[in-house]
This record gives sequence, C-alpha cells and structure tokens, in this order.
Amino acid sequence: MNYCIRKSFSAVAVILIFVSSASAQFFNENSLKLIRALDYINAMYVDTVNQKQLVEAAIRGMLEELDPHSTYMTTEQVKELNESMQGNFEGIGVSFNILNDTIFIVNVIPGGPSQKVGVQPGDKIIRIDGKNVAGQKITNKEVMSKLRGNKGTRVTISVLRRGVNELLDFTIVRDKIPLNSVDAAYMITNETGYIKLDRFSQTTGSEFQRALSNLLAQKAKNLIIDLTDNGGGVLDEAVMLADHFLEKDRLIVYTKGAHTPRQEYRATAAGLFEKGKVIVLINENSASASEIFAGAIQDWDRGVIVGRRSFGKGLVQRPVVFPDGSMIRLTIAHYYTPTGRDIQKPYKKGETEEYEKDILNRYKSGELTSKDSIHFSDSLRYFTLVNKRTVYGGGGIMPDVFVPLDTTKVTKLYRDAFRTGSFNRFVLNYVDVNRKNITTQYPSFAEYKQNFTADSLYPQLIDFLHKEKIEIQDQDIENSKTTLCRLIKAFIARDIWDSNEFYQIYNEDDPIIQEALKVLNQYDSILNSSPGR
Repeated sequence: MNYCIRKSFSAVAVILIFVSSASAQFFNENSLKLIRALDYINAMYVDTVNQKQLVEAAIRGMLEELDPHSTYMTTEQVKELNESMQGNFEGIGVSFNILNDTIFIVNVIPGGPSQKVGVQPGDKIIRIDGKNVAGQKITNKEVMSKLRGNKGTRVTISVLRRGVNELLDFTIVRDKIPLNSVDAAYMITNETGYIKLDRFSQTTGSEFQRALSNLLAQKAKNLIIDLTDNGGGVLDEAVMLADHFLEKDRLIVYTKGAHTPRQEYRATAAGLFEKGKVIVLINENSASASEIFAGAIQDWDRGVIVGRRSFGKGLVQRPVVFPDGSMIRLTIAHYYTPTGRDIQKPYKKGETEEYEKDILNRYKSGELTSKDSIHFSDSLRYFTLVNKRTVYGGGGIMPDVFVPLDTTKVTKLYRDAFRTGSFNRFVLNYVDVNRKNITTQYPSFAEYKQNFTADSLYPQLIDFLHKEKIEIQDQDIENSKTTLCRLIKAFIARDIWDSNEFYQIYNEDDPIIQEALKVLNQYDSILNSSPGR
C-alpha cells in the first residue's frame, strides 16, 4: 500500500482511539469511506488536486441532498454573514457608490469616524493610503477591503470636493459601524406609526424598541410594521418583537426536530404595544423570522396581515463552525406558529434548483396578481386562537388582506433603467452637481417633500438613458413617468438625507402601504372574518 495512504489511515486510527464515546457515533463505515476516497484521490489521481476544493464540493453535495436551506459557507462568507447578523462592522462609516470609475461618498454616518474628521457627502475619493483609486476600474468589494479594517487602525483618504481646487487629506481611525435593520420609522398619519425592517439581526430588538418608543412619544395609536422583502435572520429577535404585542405567557413560536426536543418561546410582561391596531405587511420575499412574527400576530388575532403569501421558510438552521472559520448551517428543526402550523413550503430532497424557482412559478401561475389562484388543502387548515378564523399552513403565511403585484408600473424602460444601473448613475450625477442648491432651497426634508417635483428632470432622465444605449419604446415613456418621477425624488432624498426620508416618499403610492391605511378603517371586521378576503 502506498505510504501516503498508510499514513492517512494511521492518523484516522489514532483519532478513532481517542474520540469520546459521545462523538464516536460520527465515525462509521460510511464516513471512513469518504476519508478513504479523499486519500486515494490525493495519492493516485493523474493530476495535482486542490484538496480544500474537493472537500468543500463534497460537503456541498451532501447538504444539497438534505433540504434547500442546509448550506456550506466559506470563511469569507461567514464573515459577511456575521457582520449582517451582528448589526455592525469595523470601518470608517460612509456609504459610497462608484460612478464613472470614481468613488462617490453618498452618506456619512452621523457621529462616525469619517464625520468626526470632516468628510462630507459628495466627496470623491481619489487616493486611499497614497494609492490612486480613481480611474482604476476598482470594484465595490475592493473599495470595502481598503476602507474596512480592525477597530483602532488608521486609513488616509484623499478626496476631491466640489468648489475646492486641491485634494483634501483625512486620516480616519476605524471604529465599529452600525448596520441598522430598521430602515425607516416615522408617523405616516397623525395617529399611525410606520416601521420598516430590512432584516432580523442581533440589534433588531433594541433598534425596534427605540423606534417604537419614539413613535409612541408622538402619540401613535396604530402601527404598521413593514416586513416586505425581509428575508429573516435571528429567531430570538423575532420573538423579542412579538413580545411587544402579545400578552404575557402567550406562545410565540416553537421548534421541534428528530434530534431536537420541542422548545417553546413565550411572551413576557415587557410589551410596549399590547393594545392598539397592528398591521403587518408581507410579500413573497418575507421569510423565516418575518414569518415567525407574522404567524404569531395572525394566530392570536392580534393584528391584520396585508400583502401577498410569504416565502414559506419554516426550517431552523444551527451553525456548525470548522477550525478554519468555514461553517455548515445545518437544518435541525421545523418551527411552528402558535396554532401548530408548519410554514415550510413543500420541497423534494436534492431538487434545490426547482425549489428556487418557486417565486417565478407563483408569478407564472397568476398567484402574485390574483388571490383566487391560491389553493390550500383542507388538511392544512387551522383556526386562530381567539376569533377562530381559518388560516393555513404548509407554504408561508397567507395574508388576511391580499394586495396584488402591480405589474403595470414595471415597464421595460423601468426594468432596463435599474438593471443597467443607469437610473442610479443619473441620480448620483444630479446630486453631485446640485447638492448645494438642493440643501439651500430646501433646508429641511419637510420642505423638500412638500415642494420638490421631479417632473422637469424626467426628460433629462430619458435623454440620459438614450445616451446609455437603452432602447426605449414610446409608450413606456408616458407609462413610466409617474413611477420614475417619484423614484427620482425618493433617491435624491436618500442621497441628501437617509433611508428614512427615502421611504417617506417611496411609500406615498405603494399599493401595499395604501391598502394598509384603508384596512385601519375596517380593522375589527377583518379580524372577525376569514383571511384572504
């Protein structure tokens, strides 16, 4: 036998001798077969092989045979996930865009490292640590790798500022930068607060509590919680949010698996909004923790769910970290709403590609535009815990009030403008040239929201898109005008102020938002009827 193979087998034997009886169950004939296969490949294959890539491919292949949500993540992917879930990263505290091969600073985080030294929105980064980055075909990933770094380390940027003839140098001490999961929180009417959640990270509970407390201080009697396009995240944070709306000891969610005993999560006495009208907005991209929250609200008849059927992810993953920092996210349990509904949509093991086509299939079947296209088996029927309304499991949360996807606004012109990045480049150019004029003419966002109109900019956008070689059909120009003018105004607001101001404009004619406001007038009657009216 080849010496390399004998050496590998000896190492395995030593491992097997010293493993504890608890972990020895993982070493059996099948697992040893994998080790032997890898050793034979290393020792005998005709060409040189990358052992790391082989192992990662084998792990991915095994996980794909289990379910659509058990996945393998590289060390770099784990780092990115942790930043998103932890709600912070270490860097200089700016958001940027790359336009015409130049790095534009779009926003500077208040109180962050960059603002402290005088960096301003609109500045163009020309050099980083003395090295030219303008006109170098630099990518977003490369910019982030240069600007991010360990807390306490320094980076020097040289920026070009409009109206200043020479480069300005700023040495910035990196620090922890928050990644907020609350995108917007404001009073949408005199009595109704609105909170938009982007995801459920480890800071979502505290962020949400601050936002809710602020709205209550403004005399909010009703609350709209926007979970559209929220793909989920940390289960505990969804539980913390639901706790604000449910009475003490009410079940929020429970999990259970073949090797995972039932674990229940219940409300405490810490709720800030156990009375008052609650509207939860969901759509086909609302998943996981979003569905836990929406399911608990619906099952206890605590609020009205508005929108379209949610994604249908009812599987719980446990992270298993390897010594090199890579990780398996292994499904260990299903989660169930208080009525016992399993929200996980059907899937066939090993057919991940078909599973990923589900949203497209919903669109093709007409489900996103007509509630009559949605059919549930009677075996999936459940009843809410207070008003005994009919609800269904087995494929996401079905809203109480259905809002069809508005396809009339999404013209080819609209799609191409965003798909190519041309729309964003147009707005960035406009803000770069006109930032001072805008902030002078509209000193506050309230003045901007009330008085600014993008109608005069629309012909300029069309001319810009022509120059970008985008084919435009004549009928699309008029059909897209209202939507694109609103988005021009909203994106300018985002670049001058922040996402909170963006949503205040964007939501003005959003169909789900407008339906939610109508629902407030029919709230009690809806909670005493069946979902999907």
